[in-house]
Amino acid sequence: MRKNFRSVAREAAFKALFQLEFNDGEETEREFYENLAVETATEESEKLSQKNLLYVSDAVTGTRAHLQEIDEIIKSYLKKNWSLARIATADRNILRLAVYELKFAEDKNPSAVIINEAVELAKKYGTDESGRFVNGILDAISK
Repeated sequence: MRKNFRSVAREAAFKALFQLEFNDGEETEREFYENLAVETATEESEKLSQKNLLYVSDAVTGTRAHLQEIDEIIKSYLKKNWSLARIATADRNILRLAVYELKFAEDKNPSAVIINEAVELAKKYGTDESGRFVNGILDAISK
């Protein structure tokens, strides 16, 4: 089954955020590294429309702009002994992207779509438990 282009764009945004987790640079270089990560992630994807390329860029810069707020939201739904650092890098960035879309994005998609696609990304890039973990956190956040 062929994915729709928004799914491909969402996956590219996740890849860019994942890459930035390891190669962020100094605060003064933030825009350069964000642009590089977006460019790298979208080059690996199928040909995306201008609208979907804009989505990737907006999702990455928006997630990073709201990172502190997003991380606080995620932390508030973790079990008592869990920290954000304990979450696998892929799962953490999938959660961040989805929380950005649920809470801060101007171009709103239905919560069910955002959660479903985050779960699919978690299954593809995470562990055997990632899909259930991401679903549980996002379902609680979306209510």
